[in-house]
Amino acid sequence: MAMMSTSACEAGTMAVSPISRTSRNTSNAALAVVVAIPAFIFQWAFLHRCPDGSSKQEDSWRWSRVCEWGRNSPLGLVNAIFFLNVSVLFWVVSLVQESTWLIDPYWTIIPVMIGYFFRTHPRAESDPWRSRAVMSLLWVWSIRLTHSYFRRENWQWGEREDWRFSQLRKQHSKHWWWMSFFAAYLSQQIFLVGICLPLYAVHSKQTPWNTWDTIACFLCATGIVLAYFADTQLHMFMSKNQNLRDLGAPPIPVLQEGVWRYSRHPNYVGEQLWWWGLALFAWNLQQGWMAAGAAVNSACLAYVTVLVERKMLEKSSRASTYRRYQETTSVWIPWIKFNAAKKTL
Repeated sequence: MAMMSTSACEAGTMAVSPISRTSRNTSNAALAVVVAIPAFIFQWAFLHRCPDGSSKQEDSWRWSRVCEWGRNSPLGLVNAIFFLNVSVLFWVVSLVQESTWLIDPYWTIIPVMIGYFFRTHPRAESDPWRSRAVMSLLWVWSIRLTHSYFRRENWQWGEREDWRFSQLRKQHSKHWWWMSFFAAYLSQQIFLVGICLPLYAVHSKQTPWNTWDTIACFLCATGIVLAYFADTQLHMFMSKNQNLRDLGAPPIPVLQEGVWRYSRHPNYVGEQLWWWGLALFAWNLQQGWMAAGAAVNSACLAYVTVLVERKMLEKSSRASTYRRYQETTSVWIPWIKFNAAKKTL
């Protein structure tokens, strides 16, 4: 899964030639815009060119069937659009470029697109305050995560791909061309649509705002703020270490300041709070089963956490420091290190 919040060791491995970096960056930025155009064209046509049943507008039989199916099955239609415009098109692009980078920045944008699809669907109905609150929080989450992604990538488009996919590419070099469709794209579709199901619940029922909505807003906002501070502190830590390397000085082995003093993966905790807060909106609308997406996300992050911790212990220069960090610091849930002094004696 292309989890966008990163830990201290998460960096890509596919660097480009400095000579072609500027031109590649420009072309990749243009590509990132162009690949989304089919979805926007279809959405415009669906909203403005589909007969509503009472219209006398002449339409082709096939388009009318698409319109009818799309009105009756918003979840089916959003999956069809995702499959054709992302799973298939992005996969083809990755085969040409030999990199799955494109799914990473879109991981921060697709939930907003899905949210607006459900909000503007002809059969959408919702409490206006709940809809505004959820979409506002969704925008803040997306902007924060997009900013964090490009800051981490030094504002470059497609310079490197997620380190987990890079590892899979090396491990399955002969078969990665077809395996990547399932590992990097189809699985992302199932995951992203599933985790965004609460956005559908919010826009399918007009239950008035209540206390649970306020609690859900608080959880979402807390998750966004925690993830922001965690990613910012991680970025400052990595920048400081790079400066130390440039000066020929040894880097600091492990980040243990700020929110990282109380949790080894506070950025993951922030993301968890965001998605579980969103799931709480669905639960409050009697759609508790939609929390399955958040549960799967938690399971995936638990697995990614194991991979990250193993990677942190690979380098002998930081292994002993990180082991002490593991002994004194919670893996996820932040708490005060009461016995930190005892552990370090």
